[in-house]
Amino acid sequence: MAEHNGVVVRRFAGHISHSEVFAEPLRVAHLTDQHVGRITPIEAQVSAVRLATAEQPDLVVITGDFVAHSQAYLEDLAEVIRGFSAPVYAVLGNHDYWCGADDVAHTLTKAGAEVLRNQHTVARVRGEKLQIVGLDDAYTGHADAMRATRGLDPALPSIGLSHIAEEADHLWQLGVPLVFSGHTHAGQVTVARLHELAIGTWGGHKYVHGLYGQRRGGGAVYVGAGIGAAMFPFRLGERAKREVAIFELGAEPGSIDEHHQEQEALPGRAPSAELQEKRKRAVAKKVAARSKRR
Repeated sequence: MAEHNGVVVRRFAGHISHSEVFAEPLRVAHLTDQHVGRITPIEAQVSAVRLATAEQPDLVVITGDFVAHSQAYLEDLAEVIRGFSAPVYAVLGNHDYWCGADDVAHTLTKAGAEVLRNQHTVARVRGEKLQIVGLDDAYTGHADAMRATRGLDPALPSIGLSHIAEEADHLWQLGVPLVFSGHTHAGQVTVARLHELAIGTWGGHKYVHGLYGQRRGGGAVYVGAGIGAAMFPFRLGERAKREVAIFELGAEPGSIDEHHQEQEALPGRAPSAELQEKRKRAVAKKVAARSKRR
């Protein structure tokens, strides 16, 4: 397993439906939760880009939380994104909304990434087509799976991007068999399965880290461990390491040496309507405060 500056590379095959379409595997590098800023060393960001690029991916997907607590590091974020040699597709996370979603998206676009906000696009790689569905952030109430999949071609293979992994349940039903996500940082402490206790039992997430679902069935979701952090910088445990996940779309599940197999989902607990409204108000309050400062 490749590792540099605490960043590891983990490998997986795609959904069985991809192996029925692609003559040659299409390689996807997945990163998430970069949190470019003072808490996450820039060396970790550079190592993640270098490790991903060394794998010669056909495309890179990044599933939100590009910043941590402010817009002070947007130029650094742009430099990180420019470091990728493959096309980059991205969706936003809750921290991006708290810090200014439009400004973060503008920075990503200027740096060469395609930001998907409840929409889909078609990536063309070596004569193959892959539909990429991107949900806006569900944590802050901006995800709309129906809008994102409207007009999706059922004859073409597809993947989905969502900062919050539980949105995969909707995307599977709408014809998207493999979803990439983040948000949890794998709990950052995975010793004695503390991540499942903290993020699953206490936090209410069904999907905490790694691969869940059925790649030979209705759908699967991958929850990345992320690169950065928003609160405390340390990570403890093998599963908690900063991570670049490489997916071979077109390789049949089980045909390559994978980090782990599909796991059972945890019980989970959906956020209440009151909590969802509270999160929306928090975003609106931050937007108003930024407007006053400008």
